[in-house]
Amino acid sequence: MDRLGSFSSDPSDKPPCRGCSSYLMEPYIKCAECGPPPFFLCLQCFTRGFEYKKHESDHTYEIMTSDFPVLDPSWTAQEEMALLEAVMDCGFGNWQDVANQMCTKTKEECEKHYMKHFINNPLFASTLLNLKQTEEAKTADTAIPFHSADDPPRPTFDSMLSRDMAGYMPARADFIEEFDNYAEWDLRDIDFVEDDSDILHVEFELRREIKRLQEYRTAGITNFYSARTYDHLKKTREEERLKRTMLSEVLQYIQDSSACQQWLRRQADIDSGLSPVPMASNSGRRSAPPLNLTGLPGTEKLNEKEKELCQMVRLVPGAYLEYKSALLNECNKQGGLRLAQARTLIKIDVNKTRKIYDFLIREGYITKA
Repeated sequence: MDRLGSFSSDPSDKPPCRGCSSYLMEPYIKCAECGPPPFFLCLQCFTRGFEYKKHESDHTYEIMTSDFPVLDPSWTAQEEMALLEAVMDCGFGNWQDVANQMCTKTKEECEKHYMKHFINNPLFASTLLNLKQTEEAKTADTAIPFHSADDPPRPTFDSMLSRDMAGYMPARADFIEEFDNYAEWDLRDIDFVEDDSDILHVEFELRREIKRLQEYRTAGITNFYSARTYDHLKKTREEERLKRTMLSEVLQYIQDSSACQQWLRRQADIDSGLSPVPMASNSGRRSAPPLNLTGLPGTEKLNEKEKELCQMVRLVPGAYLEYKSALLNECNKQGGLRLAQARTLIKIDVNKTRKIYDFLIREGYITKA
């Protein structure tokens, strides 16, 4: 029988017992003849002689436990892992919080042990250095070479690439999207009253009627026939002013055929004297043209579907590759990925995150949790 240590203090991180499917609490048993995957049993199932498929009760086995010293005779392997996890959770230097989380060691013991074996230990430091050098070597093999220059290359001001990259924020790997200035156009005439009681409603109507009569008197109108003529002419002037003001919308919707058709129908309703139909919009933002990927780093690493996604979402290929790698790594660790987890990993527009997440699910790169 061998005495081996487990590398996780959280029982939920270990596979369940094959006999009763319960969480494995140390010490537990690992069959030395079955696997992969490893065959684990709790002590209760082991004492009952549990057998399953090829596993038999007379197989050789190993006792899995972390109740043995590693770096210090007074510290078990389980306490070593608990110390590292507590430092990660509470932060380096918060030794009182670390001790409170561990519950088995004092503040002074935690600080002394950590500084001695994980900070001032030359063997530990050299191991970290070797790991860092290995990681840097792997990164250097796959990184895009960059040559410094006095004046780095930039697209010319009037080029197609310069126009497509307008509004790009490198720090967020995202584009600035302008809001529709006319999104609330149809709500401008709505009146809001503090209370909906009958008395206040009558008062509000009286005040509005008095204001209208004052407007008539200011315009020199003394009878209701002239008032009707005045209202008609005022409405005509407002419609003409509205047409002139809304000409700017043509530039906004000219590149979107669907939005352009909606705008034309809206104008036809105004010309015929009908109430204009509100412009349909998903997010209150105007649509932007697809991103031109020509000349952008990382485009050659994308397949056709990924290029189409980056064009429609307006996401540069380098940022997409980083997001894809982060989601794949998290999915492999968790065995699946939820949309909420993807949004915590990718700090960009939530709608773009959903499109990237749905695309990776649809293409089979990741799976849902």
